[in-house]
Amino acid sequence: MAKKDMQGKQPENEKTKALQPHTADATGEMMTTDHGLKINDDQNSLKAGERGATLLEDFILREKITHFDHERIPERVVHARGSGAHGVFELYKSMGSVTKAEFLNDTTVQTPVFVRFSTVAGSKGSTDLARDVRGFAVKFYTTAGNFDLVGNNMPVFFIQDAMKFPDLVHAVKPEPDHEMPQAASAHDTFWDFISLMPESTHMIMWLMSDRAIPRSLRMMEGFGVHTFRFINEKGVSNFVKFHWKPLLGVHSVAWDEAQNISGKDPDFHRRDLWEAIESGAFPEWELGVQIVPEADEFKFDFDLLDPTKLIPEELVPVQRIGKMTLNRNPDNFFAETEQVAFHVGNIVPGIDFSNDPLLQGRLFSYTDTQLIRLGGPNFHEIPINRPLVAVRNNQRDGFMRQTINRGKTSYGPNSLGNDDPAQVKAADGGFTSYQERIDAKKVRARSQSFFDHFSQARLFVNSQSDPEKNHLIDALSFELGKVKTVAIRQRMVGILSLVDKGLATKVAFALGLEVPEQVEQPINHSIPADGNPADYQPVQVEGKLEKSAALSMADTIKDNIKSRKIAILAANGVDAASLNTVKSAIISAGGVVHVISPVLGAVIAADKSTIAVDESFLTAASVLYDAVYVPGGKSSVATLKGEANAVHFLNEAFKHCKAIAADDQAIGVLESTYFSKDLPEDFSDDQVLKQGLVLGADAAKLASQFIMAISRHRFWEREKPRQVPA
Repeated sequence: MAKKDMQGKQPENEKTKALQPHTADATGEMMTTDHGLKINDDQNSLKAGERGATLLEDFILREKITHFDHERIPERVVHARGSGAHGVFELYKSMGSVTKAEFLNDTTVQTPVFVRFSTVAGSKGSTDLARDVRGFAVKFYTTAGNFDLVGNNMPVFFIQDAMKFPDLVHAVKPEPDHEMPQAASAHDTFWDFISLMPESTHMIMWLMSDRAIPRSLRMMEGFGVHTFRFINEKGVSNFVKFHWKPLLGVHSVAWDEAQNISGKDPDFHRRDLWEAIESGAFPEWELGVQIVPEADEFKFDFDLLDPTKLIPEELVPVQRIGKMTLNRNPDNFFAETEQVAFHVGNIVPGIDFSNDPLLQGRLFSYTDTQLIRLGGPNFHEIPINRPLVAVRNNQRDGFMRQTINRGKTSYGPNSLGNDDPAQVKAADGGFTSYQERIDAKKVRARSQSFFDHFSQARLFVNSQSDPEKNHLIDALSFELGKVKTVAIRQRMVGILSLVDKGLATKVAFALGLEVPEQVEQPINHSIPADGNPADYQPVQVEGKLEKSAALSMADTIKDNIKSRKIAILAANGVDAASLNTVKSAIISAGGVVHVISPVLGAVIAADKSTIAVDESFLTAASVLYDAVYVPGGKSSVATLKGEANAVHFLNEAFKHCKAIAADDQAIGVLESTYFSKDLPEDFSDDQVLKQGLVLGADAAKLASQFIMAISRHRFWEREKPRQVPA
């Protein structure tokens, strides 16, 4: 893995080099106007006398103010709040047997990438910790042009046809009469729409699960959502689904914790990604593919073209074919993260589309939205969007054109310019669309194979661990509890009863409702005006799978603490050996340690050494850390025991099921907590792995057990029976 060098420079790749001519550093040069005039006074406008009116003649003022007035571009309609990073993709094995895509054939090449993560519903100023889908868009700068894999952290979507996308977004956005709530789906219009669209049910299970509140952008999966095609050199087509598997595992936060983080640090995910890359703890994902031969298109009990369905990994295993490493933060957020333009239609030879009706609509939408957001048709010339290969075509002019084209001709064919630029033969890398045979009537309709709306939603619920199921019930109860229209709540409970009666019963109880014996009819309102509702009713399909391990986070990677943030609570008189032994062990294991004290500056240890303080209780919060340790030291323990913020810090960490450790001497601090009655008597490894609590006098052994506990991420089993009023 590439690291920063001793001067702190980030590793270079071809895209980094390509951006350098467009990068301006602060070099101590003199100030100028936009056209190069050296400025003598940037502090005062030109006036008619020292106390007189400002003169229209002041062209320097007008240029400065005009540019400022136009600094903001329209934010994205969806995915407005995002974070980005540069990196590289490296292929493990050639995929030449199924695709002629060059970057998926040559294992010796590093393909530069730029990735943008985002939330969907909120504005640019909303919180990172909203319950929401996360965008996961990757731009590959390949030798054959840019390939954009524009996906999400969930493998399915709300709707089956792009015709309904504006309706979905209008429903989930703040309600138009009062513009509330921001970045939240817990309101009437969203659930009104969802309760009338049973095709959304599978996605709702994902959205209400812990997948919607990831611990970190570095700890979530990514999915291409749609079914694409791989095309090999012989023209043979295979269907393909794309996956990103994080090497840190898939982890989440608790919903109560997410709400607290939104108040303490709404930039939590953005800051986490930036700090990890700056520290050299580069995020990594493996690219996986599920490949289905064309001959097997109809072998499943779901339709491959239905974006509300996934292919269970038990039916088609995910082949991990390469690794993506994010190793460089952007130099300028606006120029790169904000101006990057992804397009699902940016493909390369060897990759093509399927007839997924949502995918087909996105092919139009992306170009259309970039035209208005980035000011015109030349958004591809913005440095972050430029491919590494030369762009040659007969497109000309328009807003902000960067290329200065020479020559007489801008059309083809032509004889005055040697017919330049010329078309490229397919054998030489020219793109040709897959020649799919089509013999059909023009209709506005959906296939009957799209009408199973509940079997995969049921598969998802069945696959969750008990804590995950509890969180799912709580999330549905919370969201529907925010809905003011009782009829919408009742209708939604009816939909849930078609997924799982037990789930529906528990949600209904929380809402003060009964599960209806007869679900409201017609259940499906996504039908043509002249359609017969009976023809559009969801069908019940008995799935071959009852459970799928890949749909639960319970068995995700839990074998390291790389980049995890651990709080050490300390005050004057702390036992330096107790603190430093555990701190050193955590850092050696890849963790990040912050010493937190009643005041900033430093604490004086019992041995008179000085220990720097990273945060005070005023600026720190347990929700910003993965685990907590309390070292020994008589005076330190006495101070923390009487410090309400320290006791609250521990209570909240316990409530959110985090690992907690304390030196034997610090037992007095733990005894001040609400959970002191739950402290175990046995602190063997087995008990530590069950409860996530560590206590001991041997600092080295304690550190080892603590690291083992932190690597487990959370101890959700302690959540329900021991609710803590933190």
